[in-house]
Amino acid sequence: MSHPHAQINPEMLRWARGRVGMDIGHAAVAAGVKPEQFERWEAGDALPTFRQAQNLAQALHAPFGFFFLQQAPVDEPLLPDLRTVGGRPVGKPSVDLLETVKQALQRQAWYLEYQQEQGMPSLPFVGKFKFNEAPQVVAADIRAVLGVDVEQGQRQWDDYQRALIQGAEQAGVLVMRSGTVGNNTHRKLDVSEFRGFAISHPLAPVVFINSADAPAARLFTLLHELAHLWFGSSGISNAESGNLRQEEMACNAVAGEFLAPAELFKSLWATASVDLSTRIAELARRFHVSQLVVVRRALDLGLIDRQTYNDFYLAELERFRQAESQGGSFYRNAGSKNSVRFARAVIAEALSGRLLLRDAGKLLGVQPAKIRQFAEQLGA
Repeated sequence: MSHPHAQINPEMLRWARGRVGMDIGHAAVAAGVKPEQFERWEAGDALPTFRQAQNLAQALHAPFGFFFLQQAPVDEPLLPDLRTVGGRPVGKPSVDLLETVKQALQRQAWYLEYQQEQGMPSLPFVGKFKFNEAPQVVAADIRAVLGVDVEQGQRQWDDYQRALIQGAEQAGVLVMRSGTVGNNTHRKLDVSEFRGFAISHPLAPVVFINSADAPAARLFTLLHELAHLWFGSSGISNAESGNLRQEEMACNAVAGEFLAPAELFKSLWATASVDLSTRIAELARRFHVSQLVVVRRALDLGLIDRQTYNDFYLAELERFRQAESQGGSFYRNAGSKNSVRFARAVIAEALSGRLLLRDAGKLLGVQPAKIRQFAEQLGA
């Protein structure tokens, strides 16, 4: 029995492979064919069957219909790209980053419509300040809205981070955290590409944290992205300390001031132990943040050089990757990926019958039959 062939455009196949940065060998392995066969398809000397073309689309993370277009679509960032390396703009976003932003925007669009239907008022803190506002003023306002005081060492830093996320969600911010594209554990987000992004909106503000990053680094990213909302600014960030863009400099300054006020930090740094590792540990206990946040703050204030910071950060990231668990509760992770606030809204609509379970499952990345179980896990 012969199988019908898909009349794909070989130029589009070459485009799709280049889009994900694969050579022919890796692309062929991902699609389950020999490199010679893949080369013939790209050259237009042969055509794949429809099943093979569908496998190609999955392997190259491209919509199936793209293979039949006459010319390649333009992959434009859906948010302002604020990332830099060494003070210079970075290359174009990867497919993984683009898909992650797109999914967050889809969820935000649903939540925005939900908020509008509920007649909810705008959140007064979104866009409250200009970029030239004093970081101390913005940081104090974020503390007031989140309901947290300057940390004095009462809690473990990870408990502090959870309290900040909970405070942000209660204030109306959707805090999404994930280290993969959707639920695909084989598509890990690259922390060297981005640390997070913010989507500013007075009814449905979103921050996304790349949880492929070391846990100790996510606290700074969280505050950086929250600062974006207070400035009414959207964008993709890598939290690069040398970034000279006005919005990134302002957000870095607010995040640093929130976690470790400059004047007090410099005073304590000057009187702490001469030994650098001991000094870092002392300040981490005092401000109740991770040692990585202390090192980052010291870099931003010119107290250590970039190489010292880079060495510390890379060591912290390596420890996280070696200790990273492959397990954990799917439903707890799903709550983090979606934002607990968003997940509860979707579940409420689904269980009330106003939203089909099928559509709720698509929004949440959860099987429709498991929605009730997910609701129980969230206490929704």
